[in-house]
Amino acid sequence: MYKTNGTILDVPGIKVGHAEDELKQTGCSVIIFNDGAVCGVDVRGSAPGTRETELLDPINIIQKVNAVVLSGGSAFGLDSASGVMRYLEERKKGLDVGVTVVPIVPAAIIFDLNFGDPAVRPDAKMGYIAAQNASTNAFPSGNIGAGAGAMIGKIAGFDKAMKGGLGTASVKLPGGLTVGAMVVVNAVGEIRDPKNGKTIAGACDENGHLIDLISYILENYKDHHFTQGINTTIGIICCNANMNKSQMKKVAQMAHDGLARTIYPVHTMSDGDTIFAATTGGVDSSVNIVGMLAAEVMAAAILDAVKSAKSKFGVRGYADLAK
Repeated sequence: MYKTNGTILDVPGIKVGHAEDELKQTGCSVIIFNDGAVCGVDVRGSAPGTRETELLDPINIIQKVNAVVLSGGSAFGLDSASGVMRYLEERKKGLDVGVTVVPIVPAAIIFDLNFGDPAVRPDAKMGYIAAQNASTNAFPSGNIGAGAGAMIGKIAGFDKAMKGGLGTASVKLPGGLTVGAMVVVNAVGEIRDPKNGKTIAGACDENGHLIDLISYILENYKDHHFTQGINTTIGIICCNANMNKSQMKKVAQMAHDGLARTIYPVHTMSDGDTIFAATTGGVDSSVNIVGMLAAEVMAAAILDAVKSAKSKFGVRGYADLAK
């Protein structure tokens, strides 16, 4: 039986860096590929905020990306990718266009402007710092990088929301195939453990007891919590399989099953759920195998994000729920 208890750093050829503001109200995270990576993307939520995702369409010319950015700050946070581009350009990493190199840096954001000060957002400077921080060193999950301002369970209202965060997981097979995930959980819904269906986090009352979220919504139906478009789970699958852009797009699609197994509801009109899938290559495998493992590690990374999230600004974290 394989175990999903590793981190995305188990995948060869990548570095990960994070940066947050001083009070950790928001932040950004970057995955840098040492020699580029073949990348696909699948956007399922109806309120996405993304950059350069059209380049990842298999019919388009770009074959490799240099980095992927996950950020807070809503659409403002997309500016953090500009800082990553500057960092990479200084190191001559990017598409050679003769007169210079153009780093290829797709990005996706979460809405976290309602956590802390809405005027504080990741910018190009923060993105540059995250790129500078990128390494193969282990990093903590929870309130770090793009997960600093994440919340969950907002369907029941912000007064009942819990802290979301950033999580990671991976699996290694005996033949050398490694599949890892990193995810920022900022979902409108609640989080359930797919092993037993039990709700582990979501909306809670003032005493720290979890609310039966679906029943609460149906009994106290107010559509405005759905329509604000201020949620989103964004993430990336990394692996070392020999695959092309079309195959990696399919892996990204299959990885969304990890969201569907853990987040209820998911892919709503209020979510901008986006998953990238990138490979550094080196090991022969199949889309079916990689996609199956991608869904598994994505689900495990979501649980890691929520269980690691700490209470902040009066928003309760997993450890502070009433037991």
